[in-house]
Amino acid sequence: MKNILSILTVLALAAAAQAGCGAKISSKGTVKSYDSEKKELVVTVAGTDTTYTLTPETEGADKAADLKGKNVEVNVDKHVKTKVLSVAVAAAGEKKEEKKKGDKKPKKEKA
Repeated sequence: MKNILSILTVLALAAAAQAGCGAKISSKGTVKSYDSEKKELVVTVAGTDTTYTLTPETEGADKAADLKGKNVEVNVDKHVKTKVLSVAVAAAGEKKEEKKKGDKKPKKEKA
Protein backbone atom coordinates (compact mmCIF):
# COMPACT_ATOMS: atom_id res chain seq x y z
CA MET A 1 0.00 0.00 0.00
CA LYS A 2 2.87 2.36 0.83
CA ASN A 3 4.41 1.69 -2.59
CA ILE A 4 1.23 2.63 -4.39
CA LEU A 5 0.87 5.85 -2.41
CA SER A 6 4.52 6.70 -3.02
CA ILE A 7 4.15 6.16 -6.75
CA LEU A 8 0.97 8.28 -6.91
CA THR A 9 2.66 11.07 -4.96
CA VAL A 10 5.68 11.07 -7.29
CA LEU A 11 3.40 11.13 -10.35
CA ALA A 12 1.36 14.01 -8.94
CA LEU A 13 4.49 16.05 -8.24
CA ALA A 14 5.91 15.29 -11.69
CA ALA A 15 2.68 16.40 -13.36
CA ALA A 16 2.65 19.64 -11.37
CA ALA A 17 6.26 20.34 -12.34
CA GLN A 18 5.43 19.94 -16.04
CA ALA A 19 2.50 22.34 -15.93
CA GLY A 20 3.52 25.88 -16.87
CA CYS A 21 2.12 29.00 -15.34
CA GLY A 22 1.00 30.29 -18.73
CA ALA A 23 2.84 33.60 -18.47
CA LYS A 24 3.90 35.06 -21.79
CA ILE A 25 5.96 37.93 -23.12
CA SER A 26 4.59 39.91 -26.07
CA SER A 27 6.76 41.69 -28.61
CA LYS A 28 5.45 43.89 -31.41
CA GLY A 29 7.50 44.59 -34.50
CA THR A 30 7.80 44.28 -38.27
CA VAL A 31 8.58 41.00 -40.02
CA LYS A 32 11.88 41.33 -41.85
CA SER A 33 12.11 37.82 -43.31
CA TYR A 34 10.90 34.25 -43.01
CA ASP A 35 12.90 31.10 -43.81
CA SER A 36 10.39 28.32 -44.55
CA GLU A 37 13.03 25.55 -44.45
CA LYS A 38 14.33 26.43 -40.99
CA LYS A 39 10.96 27.85 -39.83
CA GLU A 40 12.74 31.01 -38.62
CA LEU A 41 10.97 34.33 -38.44
CA VAL A 42 13.07 37.50 -38.17
CA VAL A 43 11.20 40.40 -36.54
CA THR A 44 12.53 43.93 -36.10
CA VAL A 45 11.54 45.15 -32.63
CA ALA A 46 12.62 48.69 -31.68
CA GLY A 47 15.43 48.66 -34.25
CA THR A 48 16.80 45.26 -33.17
CA ASP A 49 16.38 42.09 -35.22
CA THR A 50 15.12 39.10 -33.24
CA THR A 51 14.96 35.57 -34.67
CA TYR A 52 12.14 33.25 -33.58
CA THR A 53 11.98 29.55 -34.44
CA LEU A 54 8.41 28.45 -35.06
CA THR A 55 7.13 25.00 -34.13
CA PRO A 56 4.02 23.06 -35.21
CA GLU A 57 2.42 24.08 -31.88
CA THR A 58 2.87 27.81 -32.64
CA GLU A 59 -0.48 29.45 -33.40
CA GLY A 60 -0.36 31.25 -36.75
CA ALA A 61 2.81 29.48 -37.92
CA ASP A 62 1.05 28.25 -41.07
CA LYS A 63 0.49 31.88 -42.20
CA ALA A 64 4.01 33.13 -41.36
CA ALA A 65 5.10 33.25 -45.01
CA ASP A 66 2.43 35.89 -45.73
CA LEU A 67 3.54 38.20 -42.89
CA LYS A 68 6.67 39.69 -44.51
CA GLY A 69 6.67 43.48 -44.09
CA LYS A 70 3.64 43.47 -41.77
CA ASN A 71 3.42 44.53 -38.13
CA VAL A 72 3.05 41.46 -35.93
CA GLU A 73 2.75 40.49 -32.29
CA VAL A 74 4.87 37.53 -31.18
CA ASN A 75 4.06 35.82 -27.87
CA VAL A 76 6.85 33.83 -26.20
CA ASP A 77 6.69 31.66 -23.07
CA LYS A 78 8.07 33.63 -20.11
CA HIS A 79 10.05 30.71 -18.70
CA VAL A 80 11.17 29.06 -21.95
CA LYS A 81 12.19 31.97 -24.16
CA THR A 82 12.72 29.71 -27.18
CA LYS A 83 9.10 28.52 -27.17
CA VAL A 84 7.00 30.73 -29.47
CA LEU A 85 3.33 30.48 -28.49
CA SER A 86 1.73 32.55 -31.25
CA VAL A 87 2.35 34.91 -34.16
CA ALA A 88 -0.42 37.24 -35.31
CA VAL A 89 -0.88 40.48 -37.21
CA ALA A 90 -0.82 43.38 -34.75
CA ALA A 91 -3.76 45.76 -34.49
CA ALA A 92 -3.56 48.61 -37.00
CA GLY A 93 -4.03 51.33 -34.42
CA GLU A 94 -5.55 52.21 -31.14
CA LYS A 95 -9.27 52.75 -30.93
CA LYS A 96 -10.49 56.28 -30.60
CA GLU A 97 -12.00 57.13 -27.28
CA GLU A 98 -15.74 56.87 -27.45
CA LYS A 99 -17.86 59.53 -25.87
CA LYS A 100 -19.93 58.25 -22.98
CA LYS A 101 -23.57 59.22 -22.57
CA GLY A 102 -23.02 61.00 -19.28
CA ASP A 103 -20.13 63.16 -20.51
CA LYS A 104 -20.85 66.86 -20.67
CA LYS A 105 -19.57 69.20 -23.34
CA PRO A 106 -16.99 71.70 -22.14
CA LYS A 107 -18.39 75.18 -21.59
CA LYS A 108 -17.16 77.97 -23.81
CA GLU A 109 -15.57 80.93 -22.09
CA LYS A 110 -16.76 84.42 -22.95
CA ALA A 111 -14.10 86.78 -24.17
